[in-house]
Amino acid sequence: MTAKPLIALAMGDPAGISPELTAKLVALDEIRSRCRLVVIGDRRIFDQGARVAGVKPELTYVEQGADFRAAKGDALFVDLGHLDPREVEPKTATLAGGKFALTNYRHALELARDGRVDAVCFTPFNKQAMRYARADYDDEIAFSAEVAGLKTPASEFNVLGELWNARVTSHIPLKDVASKLSGERILRALKLTDACMRNAGFARPRIAVAGLNPHAGDGGNFGREEIDVIAPVVEAGQREGIAVEGPFPADTVFLRAKAGAFDAVLTMYHDQGQIAMKLMGFDRGVTLLGGFPFPICTPAHGTAYDIAGQGIASTGASRAAVLLAAEMASRRIAQ
Repeated sequence: MTAKPLIALAMGDPAGISPELTAKLVALDEIRSRCRLVVIGDRRIFDQGARVAGVKPELTYVEQGADFRAAKGDALFVDLGHLDPREVEPKTATLAGGKFALTNYRHALELARDGRVDAVCFTPFNKQAMRYARADYDDEIAFSAEVAGLKTPASEFNVLGELWNARVTSHIPLKDVASKLSGERILRALKLTDACMRNAGFARPRIAVAGLNPHAGDGGNFGREEIDVIAPVVEAGQREGIAVEGPFPADTVFLRAKAGAFDAVLTMYHDQGQIAMKLMGFDRGVTLLGGFPFPICTPAHGTAYDIAGQGIASTGASRAAVLLAAEMASRRIAQ
């Protein structure tokens, strides 16, 4: 029988819903049945989150250098002891909160990089707080690649059940998108999407490629990117055996994907896919960082300062993130 995968769960921003979400996840029998968690954070912050959430999850304390695979218990806790709850400003992005989340995440990534855990998950970060802690913090992809020592392409995917959204460009100004699109970059994103989805269990994922312009350029009337750049990439992907079609108008392609015509939509920029995915399932969406030697998953929503401390935060997306990481890690272990 294959051992359950070990997943490092980094506590996110302490001023939002992350502490209560972390505690709720640890308490879920479904999570414990599918994986073993190694929670990274400060036990005082965790306990405060558990009180807010109204749960009393069982945890086993372990030292930072412990052999987690040999440790007893379905949920382990590495207490870094680095944030007094009295220093937390509720519902506010702060330097202390950013340092807390960044330290936890770095530790989790290092564990996965060194093979001590099989996957990484984290509860929501606040990017403003992260930048207080590290001025050059861009996004999770760049930071994760730096810590993991990744030299190959990586990308962010949004996952909603069996439907995936990939993107060619991500956290850049909208005015820069067209100039950043190239055949090479789109093809790289297409190949990475196909590879990551196969690693997640899709035998031959069906991928739709969205156009950049309204109505996918309307035959060149609204721009030629679809004709000159995107369509040749689709043809190249087909020649390489990828089940890809397009380019399709971005305002209708997700309707076809939702109806089951495609397993994924590759969009040209961040909000082109994010808006559609969040409308379809904001409380269930998962963000996956693909291209790494281990799965990295997080809920697709943010820190929800407006409801922090009320104990009403839904575990839907966080639960889905951990279960996706567990599924992908289990597949890697079996292989």
